[in-house]
Amino acid sequence: MLNVITPALWVSLGSNGPARIPLAMLVVFVSAKLMAEAAERLGQPGLVGEILAGVLIGPSVLGWIAPNELLSALADLGAMFLLFRVGLEVKSSELMKVGGVATLVACCGVAVPLLMGTALLIGWGAPAKEAVFVGASMVATSVGITAQTLSANGLLDAVASRIILAAAVIDDVLGLLVLAVVSSVTHGKVDFLQLGLTALAAVAFTAIVATWGTHAMGRVAPYLHARLKIAEAPFVMAMSLLFALSLAAVYTGVAAIVGAFLAGLALGESAGERERHLTQGLSELLVPFFLAGIGLHVDLSAFTHPGTAALAVLLLAAAVVSKFIGCGLGALPMGRANALRVGVGMIPRGEVGMIVAQMGLSFGVLSHASYAVVVFMSVATTVVAPALIKPAYGANERGGERLPEEAAALRAE
Repeated sequence: MLNVITPALWVSLGSNGPARIPLAMLVVFVSAKLMAEAAERLGQPGLVGEILAGVLIGPSVLGWIAPNELLSALADLGAMFLLFRVGLEVKSSELMKVGGVATLVACCGVAVPLLMGTALLIGWGAPAKEAVFVGASMVATSVGITAQTLSANGLLDAVASRIILAAAVIDDVLGLLVLAVVSSVTHGKVDFLQLGLTALAAVAFTAIVATWGTHAMGRVAPYLHARLKIAEAPFVMAMSLLFALSLAAVYTGVAAIVGAFLAGLALGESAGERERHLTQGLSELLVPFFLAGIGLHVDLSAFTHPGTAALAVLLLAAAVVSKFIGCGLGALPMGRANALRVGVGMIPRGEVGMIVAQMGLSFGVLSHASYAVVVFMSVATTVVAPALIKPAYGANERGGERLPEEAAALRAE
């Protein structure tokens, strides 16, 4: 392992000294942006470079910095601002139009990976509980990665993109329930009443904000803008809504990033250019910590054992194929082209898979080898998906598609 940074510098990174925060931010941010620039010059999405920057500077390669509480907090903020920014660019009415297809996509995209991952580990000889936990780690899509790719390529208005975003939100709720069931079984009992209440709260929160949030903010926002005297009042209100709905999402059982996306969705039709520009600036600062943070968790030393390396390759293949087939089949009513795009767009697992892996390790269900394999799968699917999304949409596709009923209405005119 190369240790370019001096021991004194390394100590300051791990201590509570005055250099800890600026040095950690310098190392991660600059490394991420340099690798993003390199990736763009090689014709790859910048976010791939930012994730690989985390692998490079992390414990597995250069050993410059390790995951810590500060970087985790910055990564969480980065994910929240990324999804908030994407929500600002999407109209809730357009997501509602693909709600039925998105629900089918999410259900198929949960069932197929869960079954395929569990079957693979059982076939490999793993205990049943470990196999089910690995299957659960393959369930939920990392909406942040796909959203970043779609936004960077100007594809958020495409029909397939609307399906992906809506399905990923539903996917998060379903993934929560799968994880709750798996965790309960691991501990020897399942509280169906608690699971039912959690599901009801999560579904109700998501549905209410997605359905009526835009209308409510369309009335409230102008009223508050006209009366608040503080500087940047519209932006202050937007940030308040972002944090409030993120907190509410956590309390109802879904991820904070879902609340952040819903906050952006609610403000999408009332937010002005100033709020959007300020949000974009904060995203440019924080999102690299989210992406590099994914790479920091990779442990390459676990793959020196041939069996672990082979299992990692098989699990990666299963993760890609299961989402592609499951979500693609769910999107077939929208045509084969959209089914292809949805299947590819739902592949990344990102931080979601790693959270499940960390839970499995803490419960004593996953071995260190299985944990390393799941983290590898999460990172690898995150790197693979952006490279597939752009070709799947086609070089000349830029969000001009319409739903069948929209196209029919235009022809009638």
